[in-house]
Order: sequence, then C-alpha cells, then structure tokens
Amino acid sequence: MSCKTIGELYGVEGRKFQRQYKHSLSDFKNWEQKPHAEDWILHPQNISEQLSLDEVALSDGELYTVLTSKKGKGRKGSIVAIIRGIQSETVIEHLCKINRKLRIKVTEITLDMAGSMKLIAKKCFPNATPVIDRFHVQKLATEALQEIRIKHRWQAIEQENNLLTEAKQKKRKPIIKVFENDDTRKQLLARSRYLLYKTREKWTLSQKQRAKILFKEYPDLEKAYNLSDGLRKIYNQNIQKSVAMLKLVHWFREVEESGFKSFNTLTKTIMHNYNGILNYFNQRSTNASAESFNAKIKNFRLQLRGVRDKAFFLFRLSKLFA
Repeated sequence: MSCKTIGELYGVEGRKFQRQYKHSLSDFKNWEQKPHAEDWILHPQNISEQLSLDEVALSDGELYTVLTSKKGKGRKGSIVAIIRGIQSETVIEHLCKINRKLRIKVTEITLDMAGSMKLIAKKCFPNATPVIDRFHVQKLATEALQEIRIKHRWQAIEQENNLLTEAKQKKRKPIIKVFENDDTRKQLLARSRYLLYKTREKWTLSQKQRAKILFKEYPDLEKAYNLSDGLRKIYNQNIQKSVAMLKLVHWFREVEESGFKSFNTLTKTIMHNYNGILNYFNQRSTNASAESFNAKIKNFRLQLRGVRDKAFFLFRLSKLFA
C-alpha cells in the first residue's frame, strides 16, 4: 500500500504524507547507501551458499542486475546486490567490493544462458557451480513450438482472406470450413496457443478436443509438441546427471530426425551451455526464487504507479527484502 493511500485512509493529504515519510519518517536521508544507490546497493550480510543471478527492469525498460539469496526465499534477507546495468565489467566491479571470504563460500549460483551472467558468476564466485535455470531452456523449446504454430496461423489467415476476396468478387457467400468444435482454421490455430504450453494431463476437455483436431490437421505440430514435452519430461524426472546426459543425447537425435530448424537451433544453444544445464540435476536448483522476487519488484512498482526516485525506491526495497 502506498503512502498516499495510507494518508487518505486516515484523513491526511496523501502527497504531503508521502513527502513527510520520505524526508523525515523513513530515515532515507541517513541511509548509508544513498549516495550510490541509483548505481549499486550491496547487502553482503545476506550471502548464502546458494544464490540466484537475474535481471529486472525498474523503470522505462532500464535493466538492473539482481543477486539474491535462495535462503531468503524472496522475503526478508533476499537481496544481496542490485546493480544498474547488465554489463559484466560493471557488475563484477561492484560485486568484488564484497569481501572475498564471503564470496568463496558460495557453492552454487543459478542463472540464465547469457554470456555476461556466466562471466559474472565465474569471476565473482570462483567456487560456485553455475546452474542454468531449467525454465529458460524450456521456454526456448516452447517458443520453437509456437513459431511453427504461428507460421501455420499466418497461412490460415491468408487462405481465409483469399476465400473472402474470391466470394466478394463472385458476389456469393464465402464457404469457410468450420470444425466440429466450432473453430474455423484460423481460430483453431489462435486458440491452440495455451494448450501447447501445457502437458496433456493438464488439458481441459475442450482443449483435448481442440488438440485432437489440431494434430490431425497439422501432424508437424504434434511432432513439435512431443519434442517440447519430451524435454520437459527429462527435467521432471528425478534422475542422476549421467542419466540425464544420456536422455538428452536421445532427444538430440529425435530433434535431428524431425528436421525442424527452430529445434535444431535450440540443440546448438543447449550444447553451448551443456555443463550448466546438466548441473541442474545435481540438486535440481532453479531460479524460481529470483523470478518470484522480480515479480514482487514489478508489483511494488505497479502499486507506486512507476518509479520516479530510483534511490528511494531501492531504499524501500532494501527495507522490505534486505
């Protein structure tokens, strides 16, 4: 709840109370990190053995690198560092201000596949095992699947436009095919978007019916869906790293046989990040806590209707989550 809203609830002019909180009640003016808060803040006392490294946009799409502790679970004690920008040199410079004795105690750090993130982890936390977040990998697989669906959808839109143009020229009613679930071809492909994100077990009855029609009309979509779902199933199994390695090799072969360009690109991406991806199967660590924390930042920003004073915004974040 914002200061303005609290003030209005108690009969105080909202903006006036907001100013009083910022300049007098909050102790913001005495905050030791205030001089450099817009560029970086550090809370080394929150370092734990397992960390998460991610990025978040605070305002106007400007990105900040956020380092959080898994021990904090997205609550108090979570923030280790928030640094303006995602350039590895800048982030490394500020993280190295944390005592090396604390940094070498970190044993695991989860991150995405960005080269800058991997360099930051390697330079700042030399004893930490890098773990590529599984959801970033699965997201790429889903996007590869959706790319095929979107391609078919544009073709269906073009086909329907041609039918409408032809019918108009001949001054007759257009004959547009409607499937048994009352979807046209264009609607079928548009409405199938969300069911392709889910496993078959989570489909509703209407989604099962739609998927049956979709896969009958577009067998390549079913093949692509099986590839995406197959990767998800590898991650969902409680297996050892060596077994996961073998299953990924089989999955690579299926991708190669499918001939899908987008999935072949995905396999190359996985190969470039192979060790970090396989490290997931050591302790099955994910970046879920970091994503949860990022969602809280976005929600907090939404409540405040944007970020005007970044230093004060980061001060309030520190009070809540550091």
